[in-house]
Amino acid sequence: MITQAIILAGGLGTRLQKIVSDLPKPMADINGTPFLQYIFNYLKKYNIKKVILSVGYKHEKIIEYFGNKYNNITIEYAIESDPLGTGGAIKFAINKINQDNFFLINGDTFFDVNLKKISDFYFKNNADILLSLKPLTNFDRYGAVEIDNDYNIIKFNEKKYQKQGLINGGVYIINKKIFDKTNKTKFSFEKDIMEKYLNNIKMIGFISDTYFIDIGIPEDYKKAQTDLKL
Repeated sequence: MITQAIILAGGLGTRLQKIVSDLPKPMADINGTPFLQYIFNYLKKYNIKKVILSVGYKHEKIIEYFGNKYNNITIEYAIESDPLGTGGAIKFAINKINQDNFFLINGDTFFDVNLKKISDFYFKNNADILLSLKPLTNFDRYGAVEIDNDYNIIKFNEKKYQKQGLINGGVYIINKKIFDKTNKTKFSFEKDIMEKYLNNIKMIGFISDTYFIDIGIPEDYKKAQTDLKL
């Protein structure tokens, strides 16, 4: 049973600077509550015991608010002195994970996928990486992910207009051994692991048409104010 997660919470939130200033993006205020708190409450529902917060920019704000425990979830911090990229950030943080497999959550998106179901699917398929996929229509903000009939991921497409497709919803399960494939300390998880080793590792997609929001742009940040309630 997976009971540990890494949350990538080091984002600067450059597109939100006019609305959310002087804060890491995951600390953006949603109805008086940091966005990150909604993610913690979501993880609590699935009995997550320990969270590693991968932080950098203005990390003091996160530590001051959450401390070392929130809602009975133990919190540890992987603090980047220099930006390491998504891959470097995860590789740095997994030193604090003491299970072979862990959940990875993007700190600026909320995808209400069932962690129990994706965990069962991951182990049933003996996968190395699982991506939770959200069906969307008429989008151009995200790259699309293609899967075969057995849910194996076969292609990542660049951002362009799509009438319909599957996007990466930012909730993963990952086996730690994947990061043995690189000696780099600064790298992209998406480019240097998922895309580079697409044909060499077992990477599967789990489709979930549940609630999804990305607060990275002002329009969706405003939408979150209506959608999200504690």
